[in-house]
Amino acid sequence: MKRKLLLSLLMGMTIFNYAKAGDDPLKDIRKIIEASNAIYADLANKEDASILTRYTDDACLFPPNAAPVCGKDNMLKFFKSGPKVQVKFTIQHLYGDGKEYVTEESFYEMTDMNGKKMDEGKVIVIWKKTNDGWKMYRDMFSSNGPLKQ
Repeated sequence: MKRKLLLSLLMGMTIFNYAKAGDDPLKDIRKIIEASNAIYADLANKEDASILTRYTDDACLFPPNAAPVCGKDNMLKFFKSGPKVQVKFTIQHLYGDGKEYVTEESFYEMTDMNGKKMDEGKVIVIWKKTNDGWKMYRDMFSSNGPLKQ
């Protein structure tokens, strides 16, 4: 009897663990990233450094065909030099354990302020957990379009 009870208990725990493993451990982090992505272009368009609130203090951008852009002053110059745009991000995958770092793999579609498509491409962002929440630590992006000469 004790043996059957112990076996039943172990089977129940195993089933519970398998069911729990089906939960997405990054579900809450995905919501945070989606919310940040939704306001990203609006913050960048302000040109008042509010976009930098999305990044860690030691963040770097890795734009296409350019050297890395690290440090808040350099990143602000980068954002101020760009056009005003609207961007829609679509998360394809999130990787990681959600404890310190998470990697986002996304596609983007960029339009001008009138909705005319300007570009589309892909993004890899390493998100870092900070005392102020999840922030972008490394941000790499590139166009799907041909290189313009």
